Amino acid sequence: MFPIRDHNPSGSVPVVTYALIAANVVIFLNYWSLFQNDLALNRFFWDWALIPARVTAGDGFGGIVTSMFLHGGVLHLAGNMLFLFIFGDNVEDEMGHVGYLLFYLASGVGAALAQYITAPFSQVPMVGASGAIAGVMGAYLLLFPRARVDILIILIVIFRIVTIPAWILLALWLAMQAFGGIGTPADAGGTAYWAHVGGFVIGVVLTIPLWLRRGGPAFWRRSLGAPRHPAAEYRLTATDVPRAGRRRTRRGPWSR
Repeated sequence: MFPIRDHNPSGSVPVVTYALIAANVVIFLNYWSLFQNDLALNRFFWDWALIPARVTAGDGFGGIVTSMFLHGGVLHLAGNMLFLFIFGDNVEDEMGHVGYLLFYLASGVGAALAQYITAPFSQVPMVGASGAIAGVMGAYLLLFPRARVDILIILIVIFRIVTIPAWILLALWLAMQAFGGIGTPADAGGTAYWAHVGGFVIGVVLTIPLWLRRGGPAFWRRSLGAPRHPAAEYRLTATDVPRAGRRRTRRGPWSR
């Protein structure tokens, strides 16, 4: 299951969220051709990704920041940008543009350091914006736990859209990351689970002062745990495509 939209558009244009999405897409397109050449791609990631072993050796510190703008493929990029698009606008609306940008970068750096601590001698490059986006999700959980989110559930051939409170989705996501991190060697490559957990926790911690200034639990009571803007209602509409009826025909003994 994965989220496809929330029901609370922001009250202002989320320019930073849009700019971050654009930056990630543009940067990816600029090195996309390297995926046809493993040697060139590995050299590129050696220079710009987070390589824990390099940091331990006293080199490659810039990768702590630059790695959050790199991705390992189209699906990796698309999934991260979808999450940022869904959860980023309301958090930016609450924090303000500059505060949100600083928060995003701080969450990304904290997530990278969390992953580094778990495997400081790993030579596996770490790339992706998911650590920073996990921080945004942590902020969303603290500020808007009861906001409605539509998720797409896929069970083999069954596709269904279900609306649930944000806290259920985000709590399940965090639990999955924690269990994944416990069950996977930190230097094995693949998903950087501890970067996700670290980014999420850092996002919650960094948002606590804002939440307290808004009144803490009183903020939840006033807002009902959702963004202050009117909720959007999504409904499927009928199309102009005519329905084709099934015409019965006689079948022979071997027809199926």
